[in-house]
Amino acid sequence: MRDWKRREFIKKAVVGGAGIYGLSSLSPFSSIGSRLVSSVFAAEAEGSGKPKIVFARPEKLTNVNGKANAKLIESVLNDALMKITLARSPENAWGRLFTRDDIVGIKINALAGKAFSPHTELVNSIVNGVRLAGVKEGNIIIFDRQNKELVRAGYNLRTDKNGLKCIGTDGISGGGYDRRPVISGSVGSCFSKIVSSHVTALINVPVLKDHDLSGVSVGMKNFYGVIHNPNKYHDNNCDPYIAELNAHPYIRQKLRLVVCDAIKAQYNGGPAFKPQWVWDCGGILVGADPVAVDLIGCEIVEAKRKDAGMPELKLVGREPKYIETAAAMGLGVADRERIELIET
Repeated sequence: MRDWKRREFIKKAVVGGAGIYGLSSLSPFSSIGSRLVSSVFAAEAEGSGKPKIVFARPEKLTNVNGKANAKLIESVLNDALMKITLARSPENAWGRLFTRDDIVGIKINALAGKAFSPHTELVNSIVNGVRLAGVKEGNIIIFDRQNKELVRAGYNLRTDKNGLKCIGTDGISGGGYDRRPVISGSVGSCFSKIVSSHVTALINVPVLKDHDLSGVSVGMKNFYGVIHNPNKYHDNNCDPYIAELNAHPYIRQKLRLVVCDAIKAQYNGGPAFKPQWVWDCGGILVGADPVAVDLIGCEIVEAKRKDAGMPELKLVGREPKYIETAAAMGLGVADRERIELIET
């Protein structure tokens, strides 16, 4: 009965508007975000006219002990941004995505702890890149749902007013969740105040992995970590919920970049960490188009499943249908022939 009432409320809210976000009210980007992201798309138009996704897999991204090579990761990341933006220097590349006045939130996925969260070396490289754009250190926030999850993932909590911040939504500095829910399609949720009120720009930093309901968890699914009730939106392979969540202006208007950690990836048993299905993928997946990034990430997982003798996700009832839904909503490109994959 509670679920029925919730869905009826959402239906009426979307139809009636009444100051609540419905899909018809969404615009592609905010004014500043539009200019910056448009510069990336303009760079793509100068080339093939397709969104550029970089899948970088250099040798020795980690050493024999599994320790990530921080200098190589930073070099690879900067090179990827230069390829996407057609900029001639890392400073220009990052500057095409962020302004000096931006407050940048870096949304990681710390759910699985240190064993399977974004490498701190990768996140530090992203922070350094944002600095190259002229963003003050005090205006950069690494965040996820909970302080304890960040600590378990190997991150140090940081709350200094003028310095780099690393905080959970649940902490005092994070501010918790908004008191009132907002609506996007059939999703009704209270957002993390970090996303709704604090930051002007977002970088999405997920881990590449299989998901037992949505099929894969790449970038768009990672934003389930910015709402208070993600458990409500897993029916029907999380479709259309993932797409509708990402269509909300708090995400759609602020998202500038996706950097997926594929140094280690998982091809079955996710989203929980299952070491028997983890492999050393040794890569970083980078793009400005969230739908295209998820599609390429899905291809990588499917290819590994095939190598391991496992069936396609569709055949086991876990087709990532949300990718096509997101494309139909105008969030990005899901047509493989219209995506330029740059492998390095």
